[in-house]
Amino acid sequence: RAQCTIHARYAWQIVDTAMEMFKTEETLVSVEVPLDRHITVCGDVHGQFYDLLNIFEVNGVPAEDNPYVFNGDFVDRGSFSVEVVLTLLAFKCAAPESMIMIRGNHESQMMNMMYGFHAEAVA
Repeated sequence: RAQCTIHARYAWQIVDTAMEMFKTEETLVSVEVPLDRHITVCGDVHGQFYDLLNIFEVNGVPAEDNPYVFNGDFVDRGSFSVEVVLTLLAFKCAAPESMIMIRGNHESQMMNMMYGFHAEAVA
């Protein structure tokens, strides 16, 4: 919430680490939730960083005992798509089994060009 920046080197490190993790994952992921456990399912964050922070404030951050599934559409439309993606990827790196990210239709080159993520990312 303080709107601090991180050095580009650390942003790339998060992206590179997450990319290597995604390469080892199956395309189709099965999620089993035992009866005595829970999972938080979120969709369509669309670059709304403060909404994402609110989700974590209300439900807790992703962890082994607090898993999440994000159903895509992480970027575009909102003003903080880069922050949303880096936050989600950082949690993926920190708790890989507790952070499932599914690609949505906005995670494509055409949608990124049309709705603003490309421009935000290269700015």
